Amino acid sequence: MDLYNILGVARNASPQDIKKAYKKASMIHHPDRGGNQDEFVKVQQAYEILSNSDKRDAYDHPHQANPFGQTRQGQNPFQGTPFEGMFGQGFGQQQQQRQTPRNRDITVQADIDLSDVLTGKSLIIQYMLQTSRTETVTVDVPAGAKHSDTIQYEGLGDDGHPRYPRGNLLVRIRVKKNKHWQRDADNLITKRDVNVFDLLLGCVILVTTLENKKLELKVPQGTTPGQTFNIPGHGLPNMQTGKRGNCYITIGIDIPKITDIDVLERIQKLKNETQ
Repeated sequence: MDLYNILGVARNASPQDIKKAYKKASMIHHPDRGGNQDEFVKVQQAYEILSNSDKRDAYDHPHQANPFGQTRQGQNPFQGTPFEGMFGQGFGQQQQQRQTPRNRDITVQADIDLSDVLTGKSLIIQYMLQTSRTETVTVDVPAGAKHSDTIQYEGLGDDGHPRYPRGNLLVRIRVKKNKHWQRDADNLITKRDVNVFDLLLGCVILVTTLENKKLELKVPQGTTPGQTFNIPGHGLPNMQTGKRGNCYITIGIDIPKITDIDVLERIQKLKNETQ
């Protein structure tokens, strides 16, 4: 598998050319754009190596490189990156740097919806090894997982050097944005616009939660735009405790478009009476 061919660049391509080619190839093969998942994984893996000067040098000169995922000076090429201190198997415990020789790690991305954070989700992921063999693995994303969390599966990484153990598989979680709710740790935040007259008189509004439950929220008389109300226990689960966070609803104002002259005159009269 020629990484340069995957990105469509020459072996002497500059870092800028590699980055430009990676962006173009990612857009073509991205599954969200109708692309091929296997080709997208190959593009990601090629860029991971060719965009890093140490890894690229090791790839270009395999007989001079240390096949264990370290630079020839013995430094960890992942130092200072999110790969340096990955979670242990199934999250939570930091993996100590291995001292024994092994093949390189492979990083793949797992996309989930915000609603999947409530219950967790199992995904089937395929990725390409250096030997051009396709690996398939079931990834169990736990409830409460956060964006950019990484699950590590030992021994499921690359196998390009048969004399050494396989590297690890690192699955990085990407939580897609939700058009109605935003996340803040274990809490969920949204905004609801309320008619100006309902703000003056008070009302009850229905709030649809992330799990499609209908909850009644009382908006007191005289509520002003920007006030925030709390519905406890309907947020996201904490990955360690399982306890759910809260929903916070910020009130906005919906001003109706009134063109009827008689209605506007009555509103003006009401305004004068309340001043």
